Amino acid sequence: MGLYSIWQEKTDDSVLGAERVNAYIREYFGKEKDAYAAILAARENRIEGTVGELAEKFGLEPFEVTAFIDGINTSLNSQIEVETLEADSNVVLDIDWKKLYYNMNKAKAPWLYELEEWDGILDADERIAIRTQYRKDVQAVSTKVGRNDPCPCGSGKKYKKCCGRNEE
Repeated sequence: MGLYSIWQEKTDDSVLGAERVNAYIREYFGKEKDAYAAILAARENRIEGTVGELAEKFGLEPFEVTAFIDGINTSLNSQIEVETLEADSNVVLDIDWKKLYYNMNKAKAPWLYELEEWDGILDADERIAIRTQYRKDVQAVSTKVGRNDPCPCGSGKKYKKCCGRNEE
């Protein structure tokens, strides 16, 4: 069984029950927060080693490293196939800080994007700009034209007096 499969089994509430899985996930989030704090504090956006070495370095189990990599994968310059990882697999985490900050907002993880260690990596204005862009990207936009809106055909008339007339 691969390491990532162990992670999936540990987080399968149909096997272990929702209460036990939730308790484990809360514990894992604490470890994940500590790992991110260490990475950000070191200000090294390139981390290399085996899964086992990274587990030791960040206080995680090897199968938890695969979950960590799965979470950070979209913030890496080169993604890693987590399903194939074993304890002796070499990995290179080449982190794009701006993508990472954006994705932490996307994951709705304030315990990560509010870490004070971000101060030395992205200044406050950069973080605000990324947060603003994220909010803009997820904002719902209606494409429906209201009857009193200008007609999208460009005639300058109200929609109800132009193209919308045929719908009534």
